[in-house]
Amino acid sequence: MVNKVDLNCDMGEGFGVYRFGFDEEAMPYVTSANLACGFHASDPMTMLRAIRLAKKHGVAVGAHPSFPDRVGFGRRLLGASPDEIRADVIYQIGALAALCRSQGVGLTHVKAHGALYNLATRDVEVATAIAEAVKSTDRNLTMICLAGSRMTEAARKAGLRCREEVFADRGYTRQGTLVPRNLPGAIVHDVGAVVSRVLLMVREGRVLSVDGEEVPVSAETICVHADTPGAVEMIRAIRQTLEREGLV
Repeated sequence: MVNKVDLNCDMGEGFGVYRFGFDEEAMPYVTSANLACGFHASDPMTMLRAIRLAKKHGVAVGAHPSFPDRVGFGRRLLGASPDEIRADVIYQIGALAALCRSQGVGLTHVKAHGALYNLATRDVEVATAIAEAVKSTDRNLTMICLAGSRMTEAARKAGLRCREEVFADRGYTRQGTLVPRNLPGAIVHDVGAVVSRVLLMVREGRVLSVDGEEVPVSAETICVHADTPGAVEMIRAIRQTLEREGLV
């Protein structure tokens, strides 16, 4: 069981005049924001608006790098080499870090997005490429990693601070990975069920897989999503519950 837990949210995922998700409504209830860096979503002005919004609410800002796949929202697996992944992640962190500096905001963490994140949970070469990119950019950054995955191994081997992550609204396999979004049980929509899952993960270090098996997890940070129907209500309920339990 952890004493305090971080509540992180993927944000800043619009583009130009297009808005995606409920950043303004959700930001007051989270403690960390993972901001898209232009490869799967966002652009300089969108990034800047998100940074300013996070600063207004005292929310920590992190980079959310992905494969260069704006059309597929970073959810398609691309055949990039570890060297390409390393360079792409450095580029994205650097872009967001520069915009953060312009607003007097410090970058605190890095969390890979979508297909890149999922690949890194099981592929040690990809996980290592991401960890090396983070370390070479700023060794003081924390790397957010799926609990118990290859990412946690790579981050620690690189000497980085690692924060193990669980997902409030995503289904788990018995192997401790996330159920692919195109399969049944991938997304949990019921607010009450999500809150119960969060407490189980934080208090008891376990979550039930989609087929009913207990999966051990380390819940140092909880991911919520601001782009699903009912997201703000869900995030608010999680935050209120964590506050009531003295966990945030």
